[in-house]
Amino acid sequence: MNNMWGSMLQYNEIYWPWPIAIYLFLAGLSAGAMMVAIIQRWRDKNDACFKAASLLAPLSISIGLALLVFDLGKPFDFYWILLKYNFKSVMSIGVALLLFYTPLAFVYAIYAFRDVKFLAPLKSIINTIAKTRLLNLLELLLFILAIGVGVYTGFLLSAVSKIVLWSNYILPILFLVSGFSSGVAASIFFGILSFKDDIDKSSIATLLKFDLFAIFFEIALIVVLFMFVFSADENAALFVKNALTTGGISAIFWIGVIGLGLLMPILIDLTALKGHTYKQGVIVFNTFLVLVGVVLLRCYIVYAGQIFTGI
Repeated sequence: MNNMWGSMLQYNEIYWPWPIAIYLFLAGLSAGAMMVAIIQRWRDKNDACFKAASLLAPLSISIGLALLVFDLGKPFDFYWILLKYNFKSVMSIGVALLLFYTPLAFVYAIYAFRDVKFLAPLKSIINTIAKTRLLNLLELLLFILAIGVGVYTGFLLSAVSKIVLWSNYILPILFLVSGFSSGVAASIFFGILSFKDDIDKSSIATLLKFDLFAIFFEIALIVVLFMFVFSADENAALFVKNALTTGGISAIFWIGVIGLGLLMPILIDLTALKGHTYKQGVIVFNTFLVLVGVVLLRCYIVYAGQIFTGI
C-alpha cells in the first residue's frame, strides 16, 4: 500500500490509504443510487435519473471492489474471504452482503434498460423480472441490501476500536445518509448529462428536495459525531481539537466538506434553485459539489482518524 499522502502524514504511518476512502465513497454511492432507482420506479418515473441510478449502482460498487481488492496487496487471494466466512468479522459480513447485492444490482440494471437492442437475447429473463410480484420482491430485497451496504461502510471503520473517530455508532448512520446524498446527486448529475431525452424536471425537483433534507441531516450527524467523540475522555477531546484545527487536514474538513460539500449546495438550493426552478447548469454544478463533499468526507474520516490516533 502507498502510505504517504503529502505532509499531513509525517507523524503516523497510514495503513488505510486513499483507495480505501474511494472504495467507501463508491460503495455508499452505489447504495444511495440503488435506493434512488427503486424510489423512482415506485413513483412510476422511468426517467433520466432512474436510468442513471440503475446503472450507477452496479458499476460503482464493481469499481470500488476492484480498487479494494488490488489495494489489499494480494488481489488473487481475495477469494479466500468468500470461502472462509467469519460472521464475527465486519469484513466477512460485508462480503456476504456484497455477494448478494452486486449481482442483483446488475439484474436490476438489465431490467431498467430492457428496451436497449443488445439486451434482446435476455428478453425472456427480463419479462420474468417484469412480472409485478417478482419485481416488487427484487426491489424490496435490493432496498434492504442497499441500506445494509451503506451502513456497512461505516461499520467497517467503527470495528477498529483503537481509533476514536471511527469507534462509535454515529459513523455508520453518517455514511448511510451521506451515501444516499451522493446517490441522489450522482443520479441527477449523470442523468442530465447522459440521458437528456428522458429528463423529467419535476422528478429532479423532488430528488433535489430529498438531497437537501439529507444534507441537513448530515450536518446534524457530523455535529453529534464530534460531540460524542469529544465527550469520551481527555485524549478524545484533544483529538477533536487537532482534527478540526491542524493544517491541511482541517482545511479539507472546513473548506471541502463543510464549505463546498454542504453549505454551498444549501445556499445554491435556497437562492439560484429557490422553489426548485429548473436551471440545468446550476443543478449540474450543485450536484457536483455534493459529490466532491462526500468524497472529501470519506477521505477526511479515513485520514484524520489515523493521523491523530494511529493504529
